[in-house]
Parts: sequence; C-alpha cells; structure tokens
Amino acid sequence: MIKGKVKKYYDRKYDLNCAETIIYAANEEYNMNLSKETLKTMAGFGGGMAIEDTCGAIAGAVAVIGILFTEERAHESSKVKNLTKEFMEKFIDKLGTNNCAQLKNKYRKNEEIRCENMVYTAAEILDQMVLRERS
Repeated sequence: MIKGKVKKYYDRKYDLNCAETIIYAANEEYNMNLSKETLKTMAGFGGGMAIEDTCGAIAGAVAVIGILFTEERAHESSKVKNLTKEFMEKFIDKLGTNNCAQLKNKYRKNEEIRCENMVYTAAEILDQMVLRERS
C-alpha cells in the first residue's frame, strides 16, 4: 500500500512538500519509473500552490492519476476527468474541503504532525482507486 511509502517520504529527512511526497511515494509503489525532472514538477504545488489554495496532496494525487491513466492526451477519453472528479469528491467528503488554509487550520495541530492527515487521506483514496482501476 502507498501509505507506507508516504510515511517514508513525508519524513523530514527527505524535506518534501505534500505534492512531492505523494508523487515520490506513488512512483515507488506503482513502479512508475518517473525521472527526477518529472518528480520535480510537483515542487510548486506545495502549500496550496504557495498561496494556501488547493491542497498539495491533492495536486500530487491528481498528477499520479494523469500519469497512470492518460494514454496520450486527456481529451482522448473521459477516464482521467472522471477519476479526478471522484478523487476530489472523496477527499472533500472525508476532510470537508480541498483548501489548504482551511485544512491546515482544522488538522495541522503542530509542526511535528504537519499535514499528515491530508497526505495520508490523499494516499488512501488514491491507492483504492489505482488498485481498483488496475484490477
């Protein structure tokens, strides 16, 4: 399960943001073989895209959905759109919002815990969906 990999990469020794954590964990868990350059694309999505807007863990998970389930372009099928919509609905249903500032206010109790709840929630939802789609 991806959650173990998320726990590994969310450790301070890696110094990754939420979006990076999700894509690094997925890369390892799902054998995506992403390049360092591809992994770096998530750098700007941390902290709700630096303005505490859409949660970085969501951005990382949606990127993984796009990489895993897009054949060439998103417009070729509605699969990625539907999976993204499903992911967003499940995340919001579980945590109440997709907004970084609101999530941090509600769940980020200290600097040790940081955004664990959001990262773990995104990982669990993503893992359920990937396992379902791959079976």
